[in-house]
Amino acid sequence: MTSSRRLSRRSAALVGAVSLSLLAAGCGAQDSSSSAASRDTVSYWLWDSNQLPGYEACAKGFEKENPGVRVDLSQIGWDDYWTKLTASMIAGTEPDVFTDHITKFAQFVDLDVLAPLDELPATRGIEDSDYQPGLAASWVGQDGHRYGAPKDWDTIAMFYDKKKTDAAGISAQTLNSLDWNPADGGSFEKTVARLTVDTKGRRGDEPGFDKNNVRTYGLASNDAGEGDGQTQWSAFAASAGWSYTDKKAWGTHYNYDDKAFQSTIDWYFGLAKKGYLAPYTVFSQSNQADVQLGSGKAAIALHGSWMTKTIYGFKGIDARTALTPVGPSGKRATMQNGLADSLTQRGAKKPAAQKWVAYLAFDACQTVIGRQGGVFPATKAGTDAAIAAYRKEGIDVTAFTRPVADGTTFSFPITNYAADVAGLMRPAMQNVYANGAPVGSLTTTNRQINLILSQGG
Repeated sequence: MTSSRRLSRRSAALVGAVSLSLLAAGCGAQDSSSSAASRDTVSYWLWDSNQLPGYEACAKGFEKENPGVRVDLSQIGWDDYWTKLTASMIAGTEPDVFTDHITKFAQFVDLDVLAPLDELPATRGIEDSDYQPGLAASWVGQDGHRYGAPKDWDTIAMFYDKKKTDAAGISAQTLNSLDWNPADGGSFEKTVARLTVDTKGRRGDEPGFDKNNVRTYGLASNDAGEGDGQTQWSAFAASAGWSYTDKKAWGTHYNYDDKAFQSTIDWYFGLAKKGYLAPYTVFSQSNQADVQLGSGKAAIALHGSWMTKTIYGFKGIDARTALTPVGPSGKRATMQNGLADSLTQRGAKKPAAQKWVAYLAFDACQTVIGRQGGVFPATKAGTDAAIAAYRKEGIDVTAFTRPVADGTTFSFPITNYAADVAGLMRPAMQNVYANGAPVGSLTTTNRQINLILSQGG
């Protein structure tokens, strides 16, 4: 592909990614980037407000080591983050460095807006072995270049209210030894049924239970899961022996037509038909799984480790965590996602920006973030610091860390056209959950997705 053609494609794709109204919203980022135009000022964007204090501390440490350099941080909420980032790239006001997501970076690489870290003096020393297993390799593109420096990682576990499990006679030991299967749901479904209570106080495993009038659901709803199901069905599908694509990374064929996947989805959303899983109508952006758990509307919520401090901070519940259940494969499974810091082509022209990415990538910053106790940083020392911080607050995070040690984790699907996959799977999965569409309808969606992937780069 010629450079001129690549530039034309980049411009067209970026413009197509946002509407004019979203471009207007994106202009809010322009002041930050323009003020950071100085060679010695580095602009850095992130979306997590909980991590902002930690990165402010990292910025101070970096500035102390690099006199005359200033880091300009901008925190933008997740709902607006990608829109504004894309808009800034159109306007030429993109940040030097930004927090990147594994499902997004392939498109940015294809559009030639990211700098390969392995080719730059300050960052070429980053190695896979510097981080927890599997994290760094995910950020290597199809061209063999590294486009992200790992910053943190997360896994999925079951959060539960001990008050509710105690009332139901369910022990922590039981919760950590559950199994499931698509035929009868195994001990997991029995437990969820036991934890479900209707408006007259009858449990889901008791005679007369009214599935249409439920006071407390055994399992919280967290939308339909689009194409990854991270905090919904991913742990079940993977523990059934299923994988998203034909290859671990850069797959060319999705497997949403696979029998193991479709039987898992049929069983999972079938829990809603039985009254054990909160129905689709319960979910909203203001009533997500954590809120359902915190308000007493649900007893269990599958969620990510990044929600630990939030959920443990809810008043009125006694929050605990448990491992995801063992599936038909005979193993547990939990999605491990890892964020990274990416350097834009604009930022690559600044030695200070290169140095900032390198500073973020190692213990000088990651142990600072770990001591905040909000996420697990990517380096071992950073992870250890986070575990110690949680322990100091009386929080046991074994449910999140043990799967990493046991090797029972799996990654987000890493492919081209991730936005197209999500765009097709979102309504297809919602149709199954909300409208009871047959899971066989996902075969048609899968065919459409694979047709898009077959078009190549």
